[in-house]
Amino acid sequence: MYIFMNHPFTFLLIAVLMVKCSSSETTSDDVNVIPPDTNTSYSNVDLYVTKADQSELFQLQSTKVPAYSDNSNFSIDVDPEITYQEMDGFGYSLTGGSAEHLHNMSDAARTEILDDLFNANQTGVSYLRISIGASDLDAEAFSYNDLADGETDINLTQFSIAKDQDHLIPILKEILAINPDIKLMGSPWSAPTWMKTNGNSIGGSLKPEYYAVYAKYFVKYLQAYQAEGITIDAITVQNEPLHDGNNPSMYMEALDQAEFVKHYLGPEFEAYNLETKIVVWDHNADNPSYPITIFSDPEANAYVDGSAFHLYNGSIENLSTVHNAYPDKNLYFTEQWVGVNSDFDDNLLWHTRELIIGATRNWCKTVLEWNLASDSNLEPHTDGGCTECLGALTIDGDTVKKNVAYYIIAHASKFVRPGSVRIQSNYHTDLPNVAFKTPTGNVVVIVVNNTSVNKSFNINTPTESISTALDAGSVGTYIW
Repeated sequence: MYIFMNHPFTFLLIAVLMVKCSSSETTSDDVNVIPPDTNTSYSNVDLYVTKADQSELFQLQSTKVPAYSDNSNFSIDVDPEITYQEMDGFGYSLTGGSAEHLHNMSDAARTEILDDLFNANQTGVSYLRISIGASDLDAEAFSYNDLADGETDINLTQFSIAKDQDHLIPILKEILAINPDIKLMGSPWSAPTWMKTNGNSIGGSLKPEYYAVYAKYFVKYLQAYQAEGITIDAITVQNEPLHDGNNPSMYMEALDQAEFVKHYLGPEFEAYNLETKIVVWDHNADNPSYPITIFSDPEANAYVDGSAFHLYNGSIENLSTVHNAYPDKNLYFTEQWVGVNSDFDDNLLWHTRELIIGATRNWCKTVLEWNLASDSNLEPHTDGGCTECLGALTIDGDTVKKNVAYYIIAHASKFVRPGSVRIQSNYHTDLPNVAFKTPTGNVVVIVVNNTSVNKSFNINTPTESISTALDAGSVGTYIW
């Protein structure tokens, strides 16, 4: 062996083979690493990406986006001089169950996740919807004036928000300490059962003889929260007024809602000089005639700020029908659930395309996902409430898992701060997009690749243009 190894030809052959083998070896860190193109010039644009396969989750890219280079790809043209609605914010419904899970965490773990969610330098959630009384994602149905069967309390002497003081109010106070400017919307799932035609938390309608009392109920709610140092920016009159099978729920036709607003709720707010906005409908996009019916009543119209929508039925484009009929009325997107048995990639694509992009392109000032947090068992919920609602967070003790709704909202909430305005950008079905100008002068463009192939494209702005690409089903937020 010694003689063989020292043969000159053998030594040369072994050396060549060693070089060849060394050049072909790879590690997991080497896969898909492409040497930088020294001919590429880079812009000053940052890009955050979430990929459908979850290999990147709201990930800031390590290099700036390449500057525009001449090509024949589709271009998104952004014009900051053409403006649309001003944004109030992006966020979630902070259900009673969500608050319970957060409140039961250790102080250190809760502080960490709340800072992650609500600090403007992190995810920057800027809008929350809470329930007035219980939603179906509380442990039980309740109102702020529950009585024994057969009892009434027209003076609301037994009104109490004590159940909210267990978990919801302490969590709201911690959130407000992080972001004092966050806006809150309150929505009732039901009036107290003694005010309803069926005396039950499920279904039934508000009895006309209690319209005045129920208006005072809203006032007492707002005053009670104000006494806790919590301002409610807006209320919706009724969550999903044409869905009376949930627990809790209450049925309310458009003409009844108009009657309640114009003769009771509006005047009561006016009498107490309340600045809380009154928002109607708060249900699906398949029924734009409901809010239009209320807006067409001049007396009701005078008290109403706008209308709110969900997208369990209908087309998001229907919201522009409402805007075009009454352009002075604001639109809010207030709820959409993620099902526990649905896929990350499908939800990322659909929710970004239809809500973050679709709702804002159709005049909404907010986009809120349903249900900030649940646990691994999807609890709590009422008897008859949602059993498959996946939270943006799954919280088990101090263990927190971030789910798809967290990333969907983060792509907008971190950069499209309150006071931002939507600006003009051209739309393409392969590359749905929306653009904003922020109060600090930044331009933010959110794009989703709505195809099954990787797509290269350009984004042109008056100050700087880029050439970029997104993988199939991926979402990108670009910041100038």
